[in-house]
Amino acid sequence: MSETIVIRPMEATDIPVVVAWMLATPLWQRYGVTAEGATRNFERARERGDWLLVGDIGAEQAVGFAWCTPDGGFGRSPYLRLIGVRRDKSGVGLGGALLRTIEAKAIQQADHLLLLVSDFNETAQHFYRRLGYLQVGALPGYVLPDVAELIYYKRLKPWTEG
Repeated sequence: MSETIVIRPMEATDIPVVVAWMLATPLWQRYGVTAEGATRNFERARERGDWLLVGDIGAEQAVGFAWCTPDGGFGRSPYLRLIGVRRDKSGVGLGGALLRTIEAKAIQQADHLLLLVSDFNETAQHFYRRLGYLQVGALPGYVLPDVAELIYYKRLKPWTEG
């Protein structure tokens, strides 16, 4: 029997839990994430009212998270800044549940959702394509000099006249 996934707002007490497993994750290590920097970024995002969610599985809390800035996509669309799942919880549906929750919030105010994904992160690229996202561009050296950040986009609402 699979354990229940619960998506909820990130609380201040979740931040150290998320940061601890981020620091042990190769992707975040490649980007030079530090405990101080990640903690500060999450705290500021909470203060600004960004959409910060965590996912719990069974009794394990904050084993995944999503961070979205409501108007970060060209000042017009929500921008999914970060999403992550603790490595030992990958493949159980938590990432999809987090993303669907962000999409449900986004559709209340916009027609689209934007995100970036590293060119080397083929698993994430497949994940987003499977969920209806299209790669629409690339930003070479945007965050790291040797990595292109691929721009992904999803239309959340059909086109309407007017």
